[in-house]
Parts: sequence; C-alpha cells; structure tokens
Amino acid sequence: MLAFLIKRSANAIFVMLSVSFIAFMIFRFVGDPVELMLNEQATQTQRDELRTRLGLDKPFIVQFGTFVANAAQGDFGISFRNQQDVLDMISERFPATFELVIVATLISLVVGIPMGVITAIRRQTWYAETMQFTSIIGVSLPSFVVGIGLILIFSVWLGWLPAFGRGETVDIGWWSTGLLTHSGRMSLILPAVSLSLFQITLVMRLVRAEMLEVLRSDFIKFARARGIPARVIHFRHALRNCLMPVVTMTAMQIGGLIAFALVTETVFQWPGMGLLFIQAVTFVDVPIMAAYLCIVALIFVLLNTIVDITYAVIDPRLRGAEK
Repeated sequence: MLAFLIKRSANAIFVMLSVSFIAFMIFRFVGDPVELMLNEQATQTQRDELRTRLGLDKPFIVQFGTFVANAAQGDFGISFRNQQDVLDMISERFPATFELVIVATLISLVVGIPMGVITAIRRQTWYAETMQFTSIIGVSLPSFVVGIGLILIFSVWLGWLPAFGRGETVDIGWWSTGLLTHSGRMSLILPAVSLSLFQITLVMRLVRAEMLEVLRSDFIKFARARGIPARVIHFRHALRNCLMPVVTMTAMQIGGLIAFALVTETVFQWPGMGLLFIQAVTFVDVPIMAAYLCIVALIFVLLNTIVDITYAVIDPRLRGAEK
C-alpha cells in the first residue's frame, strides 16, 4: 500500500509540473504584458524598469523555477494588471464558482437519477423516449447557447429571473455566499441550470445503463419471485447497487465543472474564477492565468488520487496490479 501511495503521489507531482510548464510555454507567446500595462507614451526606460520589477527580464527557466517554488508555498505572485496578490484575487472569486458548481451538481443528481430510473424501468413508454431524446439535445447544445436561451426566455420574455450577476451576498469570515439572500438565490438558478444540463445527461445515461444491468441479475429475479413489490425492488435494491458508479463519476466531474464553468460565468457575468481567467486572458495577465490552470489541475489531481486510493482500499487487487 505504501508503494502504491508513493507512486500515486509521484504521478500527481509530475502532472502538476507538466501543467505548470505547458502553461508557461503557452503564455510566453500570447503577448507582452508590459505593452498592455503601460500607455503608448511610456519611455523605454519605464518599460525596462517595469520588466525588471516583474521579473520578465530573466530567462524562461528561471521564471518557471521561481514560479514553481513560490506556488508550492501558496504564492502565485502579483497580478500584472491589478497589482494585487493573485491568491487573494482567486480566493475572492472561488466561493462564487464553488457554490455554482455544487448547486449544479445537486441539480444534476436530483434530476438525472430519477430520469435514469424511469428510462430504465419504463423503456417503451412515450415519456421515457422523450427523456432520451431530450438528453441528446442536452448533450449536443453548447453551454453558451443554452445560457443565452435561458436568459432570453426567463429574463427577457418572462422577467422571472436575473440575467446576470450574483445578487446580494453575505460574508461569513473570508467566505462570501449568495445562498442566504433572496436575490442571491434567484441569480444562481439560471447559471446553475445551464451548467448542470450536460451533467444531467451523463447521470441519467449512467443510471439507466447500470439499472438495466442490475435488473437482469439473479438477486432481482429472486426478489420478484418472492413477491416483493416492484417499487421496493427498483428503488431499494436495484438503485442502491447503481449509485457507486454515479457517486464516483460525480466526484470526478466536479473538477470538470470548475474548469468549464468559465463559459457559463462569462455568459451570465458570474463573478467567479472562470470570469477572472477570461479577463486575465484579455489583458495577458500571466500570473492569474498560470495560477488558475494550476489550481484547476490540482483539483483534478486530488480528486483522481482520492478516487484511486479509495478503490485500492476497497479492492486490494488494484494494489497488486500496480506492481
């Protein structure tokens, strides 16, 4: 088990270093931040002084090594554009993104699991076929199209929900939340629904496939032969055996939702990490872009590592397969 943990930790470190290196290699060619931070009337001396102060006059390897060493201590440097600590800026935006992702995940589970069960046990009905067809549309439509459509219907035409922003927030220590205010909850509905549509489809299809497999198993046949009601068989026996893959997939998708929430945050002007990243790309704010990618990669790596370790604890055969 110790060897397994060491190997997984080494893989995680290698992935983080690779992501950091690739991010620096890409952003090195997106533009010169000095040209964007200074106006056209700035002298060459001012440009050189700013370049030296930002550490941009050093070789790439030195800049990368300095960034990795500082990032390991939680120091991602100073924003080129705002002249603020990058970690502080991301910490301010993280609660908004986290709440959006968690609510979207809950919506996907609350909606996707019942839909998966219904499409499995009522395969030939018209409403099950309708759900299947709707799920295809949910997968096919891009997130920004879904978001714009929701804004058009529920904000412009009906006027029920806000079209952008986070609404009023309440500070609890360093954490800010909109769940405790009416405007905050109303503002969260549309972006959360937009972000959850693709996840709903994944959950529904996974539950449906697992349910169909479980319903063909012997213990379900024995339960039916004993005269156990169909409702109990479906929701107590069959569904319980389907939830482990769903829980695993949901945990893995949380990192994906955090990474790809930037499209939804841009459409709804949601003040999260994704919108901060888009603004950083616009102004070639390399420290924010690199920090964002490293943090998202760290979330992916941690979730994958936790899942791998959990599987290895549950099934010892996986530890043997690593040798």
